[in-house]
This record gives sequence, structure tokens and C-alpha cells, in this order.
Amino acid sequence: MKYEQILYEIRDQIALITLNRPEKMNAWTFQMKDEMIAAFDSADKDDNVRVVVVTGSGKAFCAGADLDPSRFGDRQKSDGLTNPPRDSAGQLTTMLYNIKKPVIAAINGHAVGVGSTMTLAMDIRIIAENAKMGFVFNRRGLVPEGCSTWFLPRLVGIGKASEWMHSGRLILADEALTSGLVNRVVPVENLMDTAMEVANEIAANTSALSTAFTRQMLWQMLGADHPMEAHKIESKCLHFMFSTDDFQEGLSSFLEKREARFPLKPEKDLPPFYPWWTQRTYDTD
Repeated sequence: MKYEQILYEIRDQIALITLNRPEKMNAWTFQMKDEMIAAFDSADKDDNVRVVVVTGSGKAFCAGADLDPSRFGDRQKSDGLTNPPRDSAGQLTTMLYNIKKPVIAAINGHAVGVGSTMTLAMDIRIIAENAKMGFVFNRRGLVPEGCSTWFLPRLVGIGKASEWMHSGRLILADEALTSGLVNRVVPVENLMDTAMEVANEIAANTSALSTAFTRQMLWQMLGADHPMEAHKIESKCLHFMFSTDDFQEGLSSFLEKREARFPLKPEKDLPPFYPWWTQRTYDTD
């Protein structure tokens, strides 16, 4: 796919996706959504990619949806009940929820609206100290999107999620850190080095299969109603991994005090029971 509103490159084992409308503060469009989904799909199917890093070009990460009135001229009033289209941010975050690769958000500047909600489905968020986030939908006469009413309370708790979403106020980087929304706050000049360092720590030292299993066990267990659900899937994945060359390599490298070279690849070596959670179906018409 030819990308016009994002940049996509691979650095060693890291895929870097850069939102690339700097003149519009990387404002979100349907085209950007399509390009991001295509880029994530490409990275997820590429066994040479172990981690994905997402950032923005220019001074902003993403200033929210492009609110050019011409983009909304063909929208008709509706009671909201008759075949509403899926929101574009939710199309991206539900896709991210299912992928095999960890995703790191390197939030280089303001991340507002969809600029914030898209990061909630990512695994690690690192923010520049001068950046702000915001779930501003109620201030625009809208409601939260991107599955953020599911993700945000699980990250920061219902109380903080309610405060932020009801008020629509901007969130400083330090508050985002203390509330658990982001993992680290760093000077903007150190942001990409920090994000790539975290990505390389994962890529250089872990099994791709173990990472795929672990990512999905973490997400899926957020909705489990009993620890037995975690016990069952952990037991199943452990039993599988014990029989693999990755486990033998992990054990040998530990005993021999050397770096591991895990041979297995997610695209061809995951077992038939993966992805186990997709047996559930949801009406998205």
C-alpha cells in the first residue's frame, strides 16, 4: 500500500509508524485510519518485525480528528439506533487488540481525542514532558470513541476515567504518569531514543511466540471473571511452549550465559488454538 498520511519504516526488528500530517498537527482522517491499519497488518505478518513504535511528525502526536466541516457534510441526522457505521478509531483499536506484536506509543506532543484513544490499545506509552493528553469529546458535543470507555477504566480506574472524560480537560504528562496512563515521562529530545531502547530490549531478548502469547493473555484476562480463566490459558500455553525449540534455546542460553537466539516465528509456528479469544463473536454491522 502506498502511504500518504503516515510514514512506515523498519529499523532492525522495529517497525516505526509516524503520523505524517504535521501541517495539520497530524489530525486524524479516514485515510490515515486505513493507512495505519494496513501498516499494523503488515508489521504483524512480518516475522522480521518484533515490536511496533508509533509517533507523530512535527510538534504534535495527533491533535484529534480533522474537524473540517466538509468531512461531515454527508452525515445525516440519526436516532443512533439504525445501522450506525463503526467509528473509525474503534476500527483501529479493535484491530490492535488482536495483533501479536507489542506496540509502543512515543507521544511526542499533544495527543487529543483520537490522539489519546488510539494509544489506549497500545501496550506501552512514553510521553514527552511538554505533551498533553485529553479525552475532549463532551466538549465537542460528541461521546468517547475508539473503545476508550472499555480501555481507559482498565488502565486508570473508573474514578479517574470518569473525571477526565466528563470534564474533557487536558492532562499534563506528570498527571498521566501518576495515574498510570503512561509508563514514562521524558524530555522530548530523549523520547525516540527511549522508545527504541524499550523496543529493542523486547526484540533482542525475548521469544516472539512467548511475547504473542503474553500480550494476549494480559489483554484477555482484563475481562476474565475468575483467576481460573488465567490458570487455564497459562497452563495451555506453558504446555505448548515446553515442547518448543524456543524453550530449549531459552534454557540453553541461560545455562551457557549467552544471548538467546529464538528460532520460532509467529506467522508459522503458533499452535492451532491461537487465537483462542476469537471464538467469541460480536455483531459489528
